[in-house]
Amino acid sequence: MNSDGMPSFTYVQVRQYTELIALYEEKIRNVTIRIEHMEKSSISYTSLDFELIRLEITEMERLITQLKTSLTGSNVFVEQLYVEIRNLSIMVNELELLDKNNILAVRREVATLRAKLQECEKDRNQTIKHPYFPPGNCGHGPVMNISQPYMIQLNWRGFSYKYGAWGSYSSPLNPGKQMYWVAPLNTDGRYLEYYRLHNSYDDLLLFKYSSQYRILYGEGSGMAMYNNYMYYNIHGSGDMGKIDLTTNNLVLRKPLPNAVSNNRFSYAGVAWQDIDFAVDESGLWVIYSTEASQGNIVISRINETSLNVINTWQTKQYKPAVSNAFIICGVLYATRPLNTRKEEIFYSFDINTGKEGKLSIILDKVLETIQSINYSPIDRRLYVYNDGYLVRYDLNFAPQQLV
Repeated sequence: MNSDGMPSFTYVQVRQYTELIALYEEKIRNVTIRIEHMEKSSISYTSLDFELIRLEITEMERLITQLKTSLTGSNVFVEQLYVEIRNLSIMVNELELLDKNNILAVRREVATLRAKLQECEKDRNQTIKHPYFPPGNCGHGPVMNISQPYMIQLNWRGFSYKYGAWGSYSSPLNPGKQMYWVAPLNTDGRYLEYYRLHNSYDDLLLFKYSSQYRILYGEGSGMAMYNNYMYYNIHGSGDMGKIDLTTNNLVLRKPLPNAVSNNRFSYAGVAWQDIDFAVDESGLWVIYSTEASQGNIVISRINETSLNVINTWQTKQYKPAVSNAFIICGVLYATRPLNTRKEEIFYSFDINTGKEGKLSIILDKVLETIQSINYSPIDRRLYVYNDGYLVRYDLNFAPQQLV
């Protein structure tokens, strides 16, 4: 986090190339001046003139490749630049005639890409002036917008394990320390059998785990970690399970009153997620449906110690019409797919007031199906399991007075 509290580690590598970009800019500027002189003259163009431009494009391609490989996770903007520069390189290599029109076409492409590289460098180095709200603090308005996706990596079990969940958590045993968990389901998309814990973000990236556990069995991708315990739906039942992350022992099992299970009212496009746990600034929640609610979403606040239901709210939103849901500061947000690359947060339910709302906040996807979304109040981010890939999103909130 930088001094303004905004995430910055994804930009650090780009900042390291600022001077390199400036150097390449100067070289391209010199070639541009020569081309402008050639435009005004009647001198014929030579292979050498053309190769100078080819050299500049090659250097730009090398730079964007370095940026692409040095960034942690993927960056949509840099990926787009990479494709455009590669296309330009292919175009140059396939040109058959070194005439004035070809030179001018290449010059225009170089100028466009140079401007985009400048914009990329500028955007990555400036601080985004969004209001900052400390983690754990709910003195803000609703979610205002969501960042581009940051693809972290493929889950540790491999590409075939498309269902699962991941997130960050803290433990009373390590106060102030942010840790990570990854729980791919078996390839049937139903059974939760294995999960891993990581002591740091670096450990996660290196697939270095502090613990790898096996359980018998969880169901669906609706698990959550809170205060050194995992909460999940026990396979083949409407029961909630609580596992101690230090010992991997099941310390408590209790039915969720009236909850349907066994894929009766799961999310759209994601099976076996009838019971979905969520964590926000105030504690543990569970999102589910009942026969009495006719499949509409029901939200219950759960006592994390006893698994007793503290309070329950019923919404008017049909759960199988929702692709996933999460809770932030006592507000439920629900998503739905728009197409294979975009999801929309379209619905909200304020648990504090009972007020429902219609939204349209776009969430870009890396792949087609989102299997789970977990909000972390530790860093105010969404942790998304997207067809086997671990993806993260930053959130921006409206100021309190705009609510």
